[in-house]
Amino acid sequence: MFNKIPFSRVNWITSIFLITTALLAVTAVPIYLWHFGIDWFQFGMFFFYTVITIMSITLGYHRLYSHLAFKAKWPVKLVTLLFGACAFENSCFDWTADHRKHHKHVDHDDDPYDISKGFMWAHIGWLIFKMRPEEPVDNVNDLMRDKLCMWQHKYVHWIGFVLGVVVPTALAYMVQPTWQYALGGFLLAGILRIVVVQHCTFFINSLCHTIGKRPYNTENSARDSAIMAVFTCGEGYHNYHHAFQHDYRNGVKPWQFDPTKWMIWVLSKLGLTSNLRRVSDEKILLAEMREACRQADKVKAIEPAAALSDKAMEAFHDFSQRLTDSYNELEQAISNKVSVSRQAMAQWQKETREFVRHVSVINRQLQSPA
Repeated sequence: MFNKIPFSRVNWITSIFLITTALLAVTAVPIYLWHFGIDWFQFGMFFFYTVITIMSITLGYHRLYSHLAFKAKWPVKLVTLLFGACAFENSCFDWTADHRKHHKHVDHDDDPYDISKGFMWAHIGWLIFKMRPEEPVDNVNDLMRDKLCMWQHKYVHWIGFVLGVVVPTALAYMVQPTWQYALGGFLLAGILRIVVVQHCTFFINSLCHTIGKRPYNTENSARDSAIMAVFTCGEGYHNYHHAFQHDYRNGVKPWQFDPTKWMIWVLSKLGLTSNLRRVSDEKILLAEMREACRQADKVKAIEPAAALSDKAMEAFHDFSQRLTDSYNELEQAISNKVSVSRQAMAQWQKETREFVRHVSVINRQLQSPA
């Protein structure tokens, strides 16, 4: 992919920043730790800065500004804009413009980080060759009316440098006034934290469009990854997010790790966020059932009679028909705005999961050598 792009398109400022910080993270940081070690204050500052920077991207840049999944009062906006700048992923204005374009054109040429152009393009290549959204930037008119957002857009690099690099260095020096300790603050809470946060974010664009499950929609490349959810404060449930992008939640199941969702909910109880948008359980289940039916149709299209016994095929078709009937019943109930009992929902959810497992077994049988 990269060899098809003119050398003149390289964004040298972005490229030098990404390469320099990465090199410092893998060379200077280990050397520092070898000679001086790390104490609880340095680790705590690194951990605090990492979490609040990632959360500012996920809660602020992503769910609040890009998808309008909830409303927030100015203190929440201010904090997320300030620490979002510390990620050095550009301003919220530019980030949102790119991200909205990604959702509108996912997996196509107009997708800024189109995974079909390769893993490395989606991960970091698109930044090396393009930093600002291409003109015209016509999908963020709402942000133009947000004074805080436009203030951050104007001063984003200064904010990121002062708050994200100078402040942790100065705090370290105040705790222990030696150049070694100040250097630790600069390298750990500054440089290493920037690299960690950036690549966690980049992996959503690359890894979460490559590896994982697609329980809600297989018509695009977005995938759910519980592992990435841990490193990105809940953003790893990317297949759900692409299916229901305006939901303030990414992890909707009780067992799914989504601290950004929990933070938004807590802030709503404190009166700092409101109008939390969420998709109904019925529509979520309907999407799962629709995808299960779609997978059943793919199995049928293979004509697996030669690979499966008549009894197995009969059981599969019976199971598939029951799921289709349940899907139609639920779809009709949603269309007619008829409430569905919790017992029926639980039964349909159980049937869907069993059928998905059943299809997985059949697919393995079909793929195994005769």
